[in-house]
Amino acid sequence: MDKYILLSFLIGLCFAGCGIAFWLKGKILAKRFGAAETQAFEIVERAKIKAENFLKEAELEAKDRLIKLKSDFDTETKETGAELEKQERHLFQKEEKLDKKIEQIEEKALSLTRREHSLKNKEKEIEKNEKSALSIVEEQEKKLETIAGMTFREAKEFLLKSMENEAKYESVKFLKQIEAETKEAADKKAKEIIATAIQRYAGDYVSQRTVSVVGLPNDEMKGRIIGREGRNIRSLEAATGIDFVIDDTPEAVVLSGFNPVRREVARLSLEALIADGRIHPGRIEEVVKKAEEEVEQIIKEAGEQAVFDLGIHGIHKELIKYLGRLKFRTSYAQNVLQHSIEVGSLSGVIASELGLNPKLAKRIGLLHDIGKSIDREVEGTHALIGARLAKKSGEKSIVINAIAAHHEETPVSSVYDWIVQAADSISGARPGARKEIIENYIKRLEDLEGIANSFDGISNSYAVQAGRELRVLVESGNKSDEDAFLLSKEIVKKIEETMTFPGQIKVMVIRETRAIEYANK
Repeated sequence: MDKYILLSFLIGLCFAGCGIAFWLKGKILAKRFGAAETQAFEIVERAKIKAENFLKEAELEAKDRLIKLKSDFDTETKETGAELEKQERHLFQKEEKLDKKIEQIEEKALSLTRREHSLKNKEKEIEKNEKSALSIVEEQEKKLETIAGMTFREAKEFLLKSMENEAKYESVKFLKQIEAETKEAADKKAKEIIATAIQRYAGDYVSQRTVSVVGLPNDEMKGRIIGREGRNIRSLEAATGIDFVIDDTPEAVVLSGFNPVRREVARLSLEALIADGRIHPGRIEEVVKKAEEEVEQIIKEAGEQAVFDLGIHGIHKELIKYLGRLKFRTSYAQNVLQHSIEVGSLSGVIASELGLNPKLAKRIGLLHDIGKSIDREVEGTHALIGARLAKKSGEKSIVINAIAAHHEETPVSSVYDWIVQAADSISGARPGARKEIIENYIKRLEDLEGIANSFDGISNSYAVQAGRELRVLVESGNKSDEDAFLLSKEIVKKIEETMTFPGQIKVMVIRETRAIEYANK
């Protein structure tokens, strides 16, 4: 019982302690709350004071800005007004000037009107005087026609014709004199240069044909070449592209074809087969292939040798190959590679004598006929084909143009073009350099004489010096010396336009006077 009382007392004591603690805590919180409330009030009061101060400062600043803006506006307004006044004065001055100019223009217009009237009056007077003068001239012309016995138009035509003839003959005399003087000096210098060039270069000439002949050890070899039912000869012709002519010619086979490289392959192949003795289609293909490789090597070596002989550097490998192909090409029976080397050498000598670049001249001379290596395979003239090959191989424009212009198919652009043309003519025109078929030769002589006889006043003409010279006889009664001079130029022009020929042709017009008398008894 005591335990319960004690327990109840302790519990009551605990509740009492808790109540005291809550009461003390409430006191403390109330005190803190009052302090916080006081502090908050003070903060609010200070904030109000700052806000009032900030508002006052803002009002003051706004007033200052307003005053400043008003001041700036007043200043700007004054400046704008002053500028407007200035522009107004300027416009007023311009208006005054324009008024003065308008007055001056009006005065000038009045003056021009007066002058126009005056000019019209003078024009009428001039027309009247002109009519009077024309009537006087007509009267004088009629009097002159009556005195002279010819009309005014006839007299005018007679006078113009006589003046034209006189001027023509005077110009021909003057031209002849200048040409003679120039030709004398030019011939002297040209002969020195060409003589020097020819003296320094001497090339051997070898005549080549469009057929090759292969010798046989005996006539029995012909049958082996033909083979059973002609299979061997058909294989040879198919592999080489050349015709094998086996006829009654003893111990010989003729190889015929316009392609010289193929003809050389065929010749080497046939000689190898004859030496080997084994002739059948399989062996033929092997030998032809080997011969083609051999010819390619010969072509390469020939091109390299030509370049080396002239001391030229930097030529493209393809151009060297095309040069080598010229070893088997002929023109009027002249070997084209030898001709090209000769032209290159002559061009270099001529260029040296003229103080030009001899290496460039040699290069152009060597390459000038490069187009002949493929002119039978490609459309076009050999000059233009060669120019395209040179351009493709990266040659300079001066070289390309000289190749294209060496037969004057394109306009000449440099002195090297003329040098190569001269060297080409020297190489082709020298005795023994070129040969022609007899029919072509005779036809050329007939054409030359026919061209000369087509002109009026020709008594006769003769082609001499193997067609290198044309002598034309004219009647002295029909042609004067000046006419003969002009006639030679006209004949040369027509020959150049209508004929194709190697080298050059000299045209000589001869005007002779014959005195004929008869003795009678």
